[in-house]
Amino acid sequence: MATDEQLALTRALSGDGGLGVEESTLVSIIGKWRKKPEHISSFRKSFNRLFSITGHIEKCEDDHMQKLVMEFSRFHQITVLWAMHPHERDARWANQVIHKNHPSSILVEIASTRSAEDLLGARRAYQTLFHHSLEEDVAYQVKDSKSKLLVGLVSAYRYEGQKVDNDVAKSEAKALHNALKTAGANKIIEIDEVVRILSTRSKSHLKAVFKYYKELHGKYLEEDLSGDALLQQTVLCLDSPASYFSQVINSAFKEGANHAETEGLSRVMVSRSDVDMEEIKEAYAKLYGAKLADVISKKTRGYFRDSLLSLAGEAKA
Repeated sequence: MATDEQLALTRALSGDGGLGVEESTLVSIIGKWRKKPEHISSFRKSFNRLFSITGHIEKCEDDHMQKLVMEFSRFHQITVLWAMHPHERDARWANQVIHKNHPSSILVEIASTRSAEDLLGARRAYQTLFHHSLEEDVAYQVKDSKSKLLVGLVSAYRYEGQKVDNDVAKSEAKALHNALKTAGANKIIEIDEVVRILSTRSKSHLKAVFKYYKELHGKYLEEDLSGDALLQQTVLCLDSPASYFSQVINSAFKEGANHAETEGLSRVMVSRSDVDMEEIKEAYAKLYGAKLADVISKKTRGYFRDSLLSLAGEAKA
């Protein structure tokens, strides 16, 4: 029969019940089991998901071992990201999209939710780190219809004032609707006028465009863009970044979340902690009916959980 310590260690290393590991539990048991190899041997025999009998030893299962490596790395990764200059973080994330097949939505996120100066800083950092311009690499490496939009977004230096020409905003809302009728949601990304509006207009102007679109046509633009996930994400990032980031966070917590989805949790919490975390917490509660801090406490573990709570401004005293 497993002891309480064995059960605690099993939970800490199981990889179930949350992201991260219970480092404090591991450290405590390592100290208690010093010079007690029979305890470790008994644990290996009882934890058949991590160990299997092979010959005369209990062999670590490769799949579970790789999963543990990833879970142990979460705290290290979030610490490094937190310490890194924001422009370098964004440049490295962009490079992972271009060269390591990470989701294009990350590039949209960086290009659409940063200030004009921060996006310019990320582009400069990209040149320093990778000896190409970000625009150049996006244009060369992205071969499908997304290229034109992504190049436009990462090249932007948007006006950040509040002045909006409502007549122009109404006209561009109509232009977006006409483009949808002409090309359909699957092809609208190829229309130059759509790319121009989304990649050059100020965010204040675009909010007005999206508002008029709803007033004129009875549906939100992102609803009509259901056939193109990247355009949907672009509109949401530009119009309501707190809602977008709430969705990224929640995707990390869903059952069966893939690696890219779970990595999004650290990315958002680090990059938005000093920017709009309060708005994200409000949006999360509205969208999912739960406090973000409560969900983090339930779904994550150990130092990784503590780091996330600190970034959310919810650290325990």
